[in-house]
Amino acid sequence: MKFDISDFRVKEGHECDLSQWPTLTEALYDSKKHYHKKLKKQIKKLSKLQRLLYATNEHSVLLIFQAMDAAGKDGAIRHVMSGINPQGCQVTSFKHPTATELDHDFMWRTNQALPERGRIGIFNRSYYEEVLIVRVHPEILESQRIPDQKLDTNHIWQERYQSIVQSEQHLNRNGTTILKFFLHLSQEEQRQRFLARIDNPNKNWKFSEADIKERQFWPKYMEAYGACLSATSSDDAPWHIIPADDKKNARIIIAKIIVEAFKSLDMHYPVSDEKRIAELEKFRKKLA
Repeated sequence: MKFDISDFRVKEGHECDLSQWPTLTEALYDSKKHYHKKLKKQIKKLSKLQRLLYATNEHSVLLIFQAMDAAGKDGAIRHVMSGINPQGCQVTSFKHPTATELDHDFMWRTNQALPERGRIGIFNRSYYEEVLIVRVHPEILESQRIPDQKLDTNHIWQERYQSIVQSEQHLNRNGTTILKFFLHLSQEEQRQRFLARIDNPNKNWKFSEADIKERQFWPKYMEAYGACLSATSSDDAPWHIIPADDKKNARIIIAKIIVEAFKSLDMHYPVSDEKRIAELEKFRKKLA
């Protein structure tokens, strides 16, 4: 089954109601073997394109993954990027801010991890946490030491959206291609995956009481995600809503979107001019 990657893209200015977006779609594979074959094909293409990205040394790529717990972010990153040269790729996971990070603006810590030219950067969670979990739990703002006269809770989310969009526009103008993925998981599927973590001793470490507590805020999270995706999906840095109830399907879709984005870049291996060719010929004679 073929699919159009634009079906998963949130159009700029589009009002995003997550209840209207599916968490499960028709399978893109017939069997486990077929799934591995399709994913391997995309990984092989991505590996070649990464080498070209590195050789060109003009562009960088930033992949951002956001989702509710147990949606499969870690697995998607691990499987889709399995064929990538680790020297040209860096994965950064963002958890609770440190004291040093809280002494800076909310985007400072993620800016430290932006990819260099020729490299791929992957954010497992990101600066978007500041308009998601912080919006659901606004008491977190108290720990961020924002001056009272600057802390207008009626406008802070729109202000942060604006900061994010402007920052992504700046990165795009300077050669960074940004792709953002929201793994859209149903509440029932999350419940099943949590139960699996409890039942499997090797996965017990993945589960905590905090996971149960956060489930109580599901409607607020969906509202926060919907508002965020509506306000920050742009032509320069589009959001893609990936149906995540089927992990294998999600990985195939994500891989295809990344490959197509790489193909759209104007990348070519450096061409040797006459001077370089003559220099290489000298080296050939010495080696001979």
